Amino acid sequence: MPNLFNHKRSELSALFVELGFERFRAEQIMRWVYHQNVLDFNQMENLPKTLRGVLQDQMCCDLPKIQQENVSRCGTVKWLFNMDGKNAVETVYIPEDKRGTLCISSQIGCALACQFCATGFSGFMRNLSTAEIITQVYVANMRLKAIHPDLKKPITNVVFMGMGEPLLNEDNVFNAIDILLDDLGYGLSKYRVTVSTSGIVPAIHRLSERSQAALALSIHAARNEVRDRIVPINKRYPLEKLMAACDAYTEATNRPITYEYVMLKGINDRPEDAKALGKLLAQRQAKVNLIPYNAIDALTLECSDEKTIEAFKQQLNRYGLITTVRKTRGDDINAACGQLYGQVFDRKKRIEDYHFIKKEHKV
Repeated sequence: MPNLFNHKRSELSALFVELGFERFRAEQIMRWVYHQNVLDFNQMENLPKTLRGVLQDQMCCDLPKIQQENVSRCGTVKWLFNMDGKNAVETVYIPEDKRGTLCISSQIGCALACQFCATGFSGFMRNLSTAEIITQVYVANMRLKAIHPDLKKPITNVVFMGMGEPLLNEDNVFNAIDILLDDLGYGLSKYRVTVSTSGIVPAIHRLSERSQAALALSIHAARNEVRDRIVPINKRYPLEKLMAACDAYTEATNRPITYEYVMLKGINDRPEDAKALGKLLAQRQAKVNLIPYNAIDALTLECSDEKTIEAFKQQLNRYGLITTVRKTRGDDINAACGQLYGQVFDRKKRIEDYHFIKKEHKV
């Protein structure tokens, strides 16, 4: 049965016209669902009984089941959401003084096999639907009102930085973003919804045309020989092509890009690495977020020490780059950056040749 959460406002309006009802019924239903948290069509009192009957028979408002909920000592919350009876994804809420950020997943597993990320070890199963993406926000919002009843609006920011590569599921991700930004949905600012990509160049070009979300790039190295090792998609879209796409995004939107850089001891944290990154970004609208590597049991990688990270930051500052160091949150419940495993069954192990990208996605 079709899930109402799969449809943004324009699609719902067209659907109701097709069913013989007024277009504005879509707006009424969205207010019930997203503003009043009412999912029972029979309780939507301003809808005609005939429409309520049709919806009851032909649509559903299914939500993912919470398989596990963990609360960190720092207040970070991680959920394991069961999506289809066997596969599950992880979603993380990170509270801060002036905002609450929800990190959501876009795929079950991931095929990009970045060398520091736990999700890549799960392999790739499938894309999440729009409903499976947006209901992570819906359920998290309801649970947070119970966990943090003092917060009037616990979720102020949403980032597509959970499991999966968002720009390899762009149709469903962009639809979910439309709902997040819609005043009848979550009414978030376009500056508070961010898509993070490892570098799917053709989709970056389409992002500015199809979505108002901010862009973050998981760059992690400013030289191809280093980036090839830790972000294998770089072999397909090397830095020259990647930065050209980033420049096109900035030109089209006049918005800066956040460049994420995980700090790996002895791999990408040397002075020459900082110098290469500084030269690459100095003339661009860029902000840099340095991410201390969060340990994964299956790997032997190590995080750069605090002194090295601070020296790296200072060198970037000398190039005029706004640079921050991300605080590690939720590492005690494996909810920190790069630590999301989820549960992926019937999976394809690390797809090194990326044939699925060529076949299944518009790249």
